[in-house]
Amino acid sequence: MDMTDARWRTATRSSNNGGDCVEVADNLPGRVLVRDSKDRDGGTLTFAPTAWASFVQEVRATHR
Repeated sequence: MDMTDARWRTATRSSNNGGDCVEVADNLPGRVLVRDSKDRDGGTLTFAPTAWASFVQEVRATHR
């Protein structure tokens, strides 16, 4: 999988104190990439855009 064009951003709900941070790249066609910002070479999860949108929607509904 070629990730050289991935534009990573820190998830909006990640903490800013160097703790639990997740980075997301949602600019690639047909997939959303997720990784741990503290271990960028440790692995990347890949989701279908619809699955990622459902996950984000559920998290938002649960944590309001």
